[in-house]
Amino acid sequence: MTETTAPIVENLRTSTTARIGWAVLIAAALYVCYFSHLGAIGFVGPDEPRYAWIARHMAETGDWVTPRLYGKPWFEKPPLFYWGAALCFKVFGVSEAAARLPSAISALLATLAMAWLALRLYGAETARWLLLLLPTTVGMIGFSHAAATDMPFSAMLTIAMVCAAVVLGLTRNENMPILPRTPWLAPILFGFFLGLAVLAKGPAAILLSGGAISFWALFTKRWRNAFRLLHPAAIASFCITALPWYILCARRNPNFFRIFIIEHNFKRYLTPEFQHIQPFWYYVPVLLVALLPWIAIFLWSLVKGSAKLWRTLNTSASTWLFLCWASFCLLFFSVSKSKLPGYILPAFPAIGLLISRDLNGDLQRRHNGIRWLCLAVGLTFVGLGVMAYRLNEKIPFVTDIRPAPTVVLFSLFLVLSGVVLGIRGLLRPGRVPLVLAAIVLPVFMTFGTENLWELDVGLSARPGAQSAMDRLPKTELASASTYKLGRGLKFGLNFYLHRELAEWSPPTGHSSIIFTSQGHTNELQQMGVRCFHYIAFPAVEICVDSSTIASSPGTLANGRQPH
Repeated sequence: MTETTAPIVENLRTSTTARIGWAVLIAAALYVCYFSHLGAIGFVGPDEPRYAWIARHMAETGDWVTPRLYGKPWFEKPPLFYWGAALCFKVFGVSEAAARLPSAISALLATLAMAWLALRLYGAETARWLLLLLPTTVGMIGFSHAAATDMPFSAMLTIAMVCAAVVLGLTRNENMPILPRTPWLAPILFGFFLGLAVLAKGPAAILLSGGAISFWALFTKRWRNAFRLLHPAAIASFCITALPWYILCARRNPNFFRIFIIEHNFKRYLTPEFQHIQPFWYYVPVLLVALLPWIAIFLWSLVKGSAKLWRTLNTSASTWLFLCWASFCLLFFSVSKSKLPGYILPAFPAIGLLISRDLNGDLQRRHNGIRWLCLAVGLTFVGLGVMAYRLNEKIPFVTDIRPAPTVVLFSLFLVLSGVVLGIRGLLRPGRVPLVLAAIVLPVFMTFGTENLWELDVGLSARPGAQSAMDRLPKTELASASTYKLGRGLKFGLNFYLHRELAEWSPPTGHSSIIFTSQGHTNELQQMGVRCFHYIAFPAVEICVDSSTIASSPGTLANGRQPH
C-alpha cells in the first residue's frame, strides 16, 4: 500500500462550516450504521439466542462468574459480552436491541480509537475518511448488529493495539501531545484493554497481538521498542483485569480449564471437531464481502502498495505495524481447522486505516486514477443492486410476492446510486462522489427498511414464538416441543419461551404444540399432526399432535385452514 510519510497538510478550503458538515455527516453515519434497527430482527443463528440466554440468566440470578445455559455451566466463551448484555438488560429491559447494544458500543469505541490514531499519524483528513469508510463496510455494520462476542473482542484488541502503537513510539514525533503526558498511561491502558480482549474471547488476544508485534519488530529491527510492551505496569494492568474471573471460575468449576482451554481453544483451532471446516483461502472472499462497498479502494490500495513495497523493500514503522496486524490475523485464522467469518474481524480496523490514508493521499495529490476509482465504486453499487435482484429467491422474505418489494427497492436504489456516482466521478472526480458513496448505505438504512418485519418472519423464531404466546394458553405451551428445527431457530424458541424445548417424537397419547419448519410439515401430517399457516412463509410453523387441543384452529391459524 502507498506510503504517506508525514501528516498531510490540512486543506486550506476546509472552513468552519465544512468542518461542521463533516462532523454532522460522520456522527449520522456512525449512529445509523452502528445503532439503528438493533432490534428490528429477532435473534438469528445459534449463537445470538444462546448468548442472550446466558446474559439474561446472569441478570436474573446475580451470578456474574459462571455462565449458564439452560441451567448448566457453559464455558464456550469468557464473560465480557455476557456482562455487557446483562447490564443492558437490567437498564433497558430484555430485548434484542439491549442484547446487541454491547456490540454496537464496541464498534463505536474501536472506530474512534482508530480515528484518533489516524489523526496522530496522518492528520485530520485521513481520520475523517476512516470515520466514513470503516463504519459503512458490510462487515462492521453486520457484526455491530450481532449479539455475539466477535465485535467486543475485536474492539478491545483494536484499542489495545492503538495503545501499543503509542508504547512503541510510533506517535511520538507529532506536535499534538498525548493527554495526559505520562510514560505510565499507555502501558497501563494496553494491559487493561488486552485483558478485556482476553475476557471477551480468550487467549487468542495474546497470540494475535503478540504475533503482530513480533513480526513488526522483525521487519523494523526495533526489538527494544517491542519489549516496552512488557512494562511492569502493562503486565500488572493485564493481570488485574483478566485473571480474577478466570481464577474465580476455575475455583467454582473444576472442569473449567479443560473445557474452555483444551476443548474450545486448542481443539477448536487444531482439529475439525467443531465442524467449521473451510479451505485455506476461505477468508479471501469473506474479507472482500466484508469490505463492501469499498472493494475497489481496497484493491487499488493493495496493488499500489504492494508494487511500491516490492520496488523499495522499505516502508515506515507505522505501516509495518498495520500490515503485520492485518496479515497475521488473516494468516493465523487461515491455518485454523475451524473457520467462521467473524474470526478475522480484528483485521478490519487496520485495513480501514490503511485504505483511508492511501485514498486521502491520492485525493490530496489529485492522482489521475481517482476518476477510475470513483467509476469502480459506482460500478460496485450497480453490481450489488443487480446481484440482490438476481438472488431474490434465496432471500427468506415472508412475502409471497416475488421479487419482494423491499428487494426491488434496495436493488433500484443501489443501481441508481451507482450510476449517479459513476457519472459524477468521471466528470468531476474528487471527494464529493466518494462522500456521496459513503452515505448510500446509511441513507437506505434510514429510509428504506420499513419492511424488515418480512425478513424477521423468514429468519427468526421471534414471530412464531410471539404468535404462540398470544394465541395459546400457557399450560399448552408448557408441553410444547420442536421437530427437526435448525439449531438457530430452536435456540431462538428456547430464549423467547424461556425454557429448553424437547424434540418431539411420534404421538404418546397427549396433546402437544409442535414448532417445526415449513419443509417438515408434510412429515408431521403423515403422522396425524395438524399444521397451520398463520403467515405466508414463516421460519417457524405451529402444529398440534392431537385433536383435543384447547385452542380453536381459527385462533391458532389466524383465520387460515389447517393443512
